[in-house]
Amino acid sequence: MHTISVIIPTLNEEKNIENLVQHLQKDEDSSIVEIIVVDGGSIDHTLAVALKAGAVAVRSPQKGRAAQMNFGAHMAKGNILYFIHADARPPLGFAQDILGAIQEGFQSGCYRFRFDSPKTLLKINNYFTRFKLLAVRGGDQTLFITREWFDKLNGFDERYVIMEEYDLLRRLWRQNRSFFKVIPKNVLISARKYDNNSWLRVQIANLVAMTLFKLGTSPLKIAHIYKKMLH
Repeated sequence: MHTISVIIPTLNEEKNIENLVQHLQKDEDSSIVEIIVVDGGSIDHTLAVALKAGAVAVRSPQKGRAAQMNFGAHMAKGNILYFIHADARPPLGFAQDILGAIQEGFQSGCYRFRFDSPKTLLKINNYFTRFKLLAVRGGDQTLFITREWFDKLNGFDERYVIMEEYDLLRRLWRQNRSFFKVIPKNVLISARKYDNNSWLRVQIANLVAMTLFKLGTSPLKIAHIYKKMLH
């Protein structure tokens, strides 16, 4: 029997985490055995809010999404790990979507995404997430992976303080690209990065980060450049 552990890395997400946990709890599928919030040292009340909402709430011994998600995976009970960012909202029925993909023989996968904004340019981004291309993937689309393959890949590489999901998928796809499924439904994600910057500015920053990633640039350097380019 397959069981799902939901793992949410957080940092100062008290405004989002309660709504996310409550949203996930609406999917009452018995395969969901836990919702784990792994915090990276928030200075707000993220952990307390998550605990009150009904999640398992823990502080990671190391800050950084990759380290936090690895810590959550280490303590998880499920044999399928489902990683979600705090400002993402997967479709209801996500557990059956994931189990269906596993039954079809996939070992990992994600959803497409849709921004919580009606802006026309963002619809371009939405559209391209239907394709199985590394450049249009990312943690915002959520990510599920069997524990077997997560362990085979040695989890997230904690050197990646940015691009950690891309690195994991690249390693998985080198083994077998057909293991991965893009589920034809949408995760609703926040457009806050685009609200704080222009569409073009974010696209250029994303292109620079992906190019540096493919060139093997130090993750710390990529993170420094990316943060410098965006507000």
